Amino acid sequence: MHLLLLIILLLALVVGPSLWVNAVMSRYRLPRDRYQKTGGELARELLDAAGLHDVRTETTEAGDHYDPVHKVLRLSSANYNERSLTAVTVAAHEVGHALQDAQAFGPLRWRTRLIQWVRPVEKVGAVMLMASPFAGAVARAPALGLLTFLGGILTLGSAVVVHALTLPAEFDASFVRALPLLERRRVLRPEDKGRARRLLTAAALTYVSGALQSLLNVARWWRILRR
Repeated sequence: MHLLLLIILLLALVVGPSLWVNAVMSRYRLPRDRYQKTGGELARELLDAAGLHDVRTETTEAGDHYDPVHKVLRLSSANYNERSLTAVTVAAHEVGHALQDAQAFGPLRWRTRLIQWVRPVEKVGAVMLMASPFAGAVARAPALGLLTFLGGILTLGSAVVVHALTLPAEFDASFVRALPLLERRRVLRPEDKGRARRLLTAAALTYVSGALQSLLNVARWWRILRR
């Protein structure tokens, strides 16, 4: 019974944030024509108003983000082309990151370095997970396979820790920069301000929820290894 409760709690901690983020984003995608400007148009307007003419905007399939290395603000096709509350709010959040970059905001620089570091680490973790059954079989030492598997878990789990450490940059982009921008330029309808706050919180938690959800891959590998 205690084990079942622990499993349910762990699943809630891993899946819960991702479900909440997706639910909030989806809820305010309708109506798609709520605002006069699309997310892409608003992002361009806010960047130009801040003097960030060198920052490009484009669509992406890799999730909404600002790339400080190449100075590109990327939005999903829906957020770039639609005029929903979600589209304009997420666009403003990513503009917040562009403003951080222009002002050499310390937490953003650390966030960029940490994410660049964790990407190859995650690949190592995935390789370790895949190699764990073969390591144990080839060496005829089940303990070696288990150690390799545990190493993979710890390596993949590092992504969650790294993204949690980057939360200051995310919340700063949402509430110190994006929300004041939206309010100063009177982008939001009065009844949408509370909803925009929820969306900005969701935008700030996107990386963490994604990292937590990636831990589900560990559970899948565990089931495979036990067969």
